[in-house]
This record gives sequence, C-alpha cells and structure tokens, in this order.
Amino acid sequence: MKYINALFLFVSSVIFAQNSDPFVVEATFLKGNILPHKKGVDHLITGHPEGVFVGFLKQSNPQIEWQKNYNYPEYGAYFLYQDFKNELLGQNFALGLQSNFYFLNRKIQFKAAAGVALTTNPYDKETNSKNIAFGSKLMANIDVGLAYKKYFFNQKIALQAGLFFSHYSNGRTKSPNSGINTINLSLGVSYHFMDATKSYVKNPDKLDLKYTEPIHYNFVFRSGCNQSSVVNSGQYAFYHLCFFADKRINKKSAIQLGTELFVSNFYKEFIRYQSVAYPAKNVDPDTDFKRVGLFVGHELIFNKVSVELQVGYYVYQPYKFDIPVYDRIGIKYYLNKKINAGVGVKTHGFLAEALEFSIGYRL
Repeated sequence: MKYINALFLFVSSVIFAQNSDPFVVEATFLKGNILPHKKGVDHLITGHPEGVFVGFLKQSNPQIEWQKNYNYPEYGAYFLYQDFKNELLGQNFALGLQSNFYFLNRKIQFKAAAGVALTTNPYDKETNSKNIAFGSKLMANIDVGLAYKKYFFNQKIALQAGLFFSHYSNGRTKSPNSGINTINLSLGVSYHFMDATKSYVKNPDKLDLKYTEPIHYNFVFRSGCNQSSVVNSGQYAFYHLCFFADKRINKKSAIQLGTELFVSNFYKEFIRYQSVAYPAKNVDPDTDFKRVGLFVGHELIFNKVSVELQVGYYVYQPYKFDIPVYDRIGIKYYLNKKINAGVGVKTHGFLAEALEFSIGYRL
C-alpha cells in the first residue's frame, strides 16, 4: 500500500502544483457485469460488480493552445474501487491519471484513465488457485467511459450517466494473467470550483493545426520482467531495442515507421520447456529465441504527454508460438525535446506479453 500512497502523492503534486487553475471533483457510482472474454473464467462470474470512481481534475484554460485543440479537456488524478462480488477475485483499488474530453456542446463526456491497481485476493497455489485472472497483487488498470452530462446551479454542479469499461492485467509480469474486464452502468455527480463556462470558449475560432517538422530518428530501450503462460515457470528480464523514424503531420499527430529487436529470456526458457514437456512436437531446445519486428505507429500528442499506438509484424521469429502480428499501446512523457520516458503494454491481440518501461532519445 505504501507504493500506492507514494504514487498518489506524486500524481497530485504533478497535476495540481503547476499552477492555480480551478479544479473539478467528481464521484461516479458503478454497477455492471464481468465480461467472459475467454474460456475458463465462468467460475469468476458470480455476481454484479459494484464500485466508485473518484476524480480530481484541473479545469481547462482557454488561453492554452493545446487544450483548445482538444476542445478544452479536464485532466488530473483518479481513485477507483471495485468489488467483483466473487470470493476468488475480492476487491481492487486503483490510482492513476485521467482526462475528460467533451463533444456535442460539452453534453457528451468521454473519460480515459490509466494507472496501477492493488487486488486483495491474488492467485495463490495453495489458498486461491482458481483465481486465474490476477497472478500478482499489483496490476495495471485502464478505464474508458462515455456519459451524458447535464449542468445545474450556475454551471458548477453536474450529473452524468452512461457506460464505464474497466480492465485489469499485470501485463504477464506473473502468471496466471487472464485479466478481468467489466462493463458498468455509471451515475455520477461533479462539482466545478469555477463556473464551467469560464473554462472553455463556446464557439472557438477555427483550429489551425498546421505544423511541420523534418523527419526525426528515435532510439528506444524498453525493459521489465515477464513470465510465460506456464504458472510458476519463473520471471525473467527482457530487453527490447527499437529504432524508428517519426514525422509530425500536425500539432496533434505524428506517424512512425521502425524496427525492433526482442530479447525476451522467458521465451528462451519456454522453448526449452516445450522441448521437454511435449517431445512429440520435436522442438529444438536451442532454437533462437530472439525476434525482429517491423512496425507502423501513430502518436497522439498532448503538450508534453503523448499516447502511442503501434502495430508490428515479426520478420524474424524462428520459434513460432505467438501469432506473427503484435501491437502496443503506451504513454510517453517528454522530459525535454530529446529525451522521453514511458510505459506501455505489448500484446498479441488481446493477450498481453509484456509491461514495458522505456527510455527514448529523439535526434
């Protein structure tokens, strides 16, 4: 719990200490269902999960250009509590960063949030072996929501109702890791410390998103530890080395094209395991475990923070266990014009392979 408290203090200081802009407090109550996203999780679905999502956000500033480009979003920190109504799963507590984006005269709110979660009842070989969803106590949490928002009382109090999706996974840092997805009905209330109409321009001038840069070249080092899908097979470090070119096409977006080398030690051990456990497959235990991929990507830029989406294909994969197509979603923070740091999840479809921590250099 001390790590969660430290993260909350850090997030709060980053969000609220930069300036004295007014902020928003919101509380949203949730009730829904666990989605049966794969076979073998039916025993984890015994009730209707309930929870509460609490947000602490800065109101937008009409004078800041990047906020105008995104129709004056709110951004800040969140706390999420969910009770899965299942004795095997227990409850989850999450903390992280969130943003609220607005559409249709600010009547429709889209919420995006990501952070870390702590579960009360993770997998244990002896005491909780049926919990195949949460292989570790600490996990990643991703949330999205869509709601209709109605303001009252001089644009300071609002009610919102809609749908809320939550996802929990440890990125296969430890198996098992089937993860849990819930879809919920949401009903919330928010209080704006400043009249909401003062935090945006109702009919802004036409956006000028034109912006060009020469092509830039990037080097990225990603690392962490993960485990194969074989429970108790051990955690191993991985090293992902990446080189790519990016081109800014406007103030909000950049496109990417690159290649990367995957040196994943869990894969090396998994090949050896397959050769011993399944002799009929005739797997050579000395098969090269390294992989090389080519990828295309898109970067959505919010001032110093950006969201990366990448899709790649293995052009070198001697041991073909996973599908040849992989994808990645990540968040990146620019420390300065050249150096950035980030975190992301590499997956094959909906199956996570690695939770990656990165450091990058942009020429």
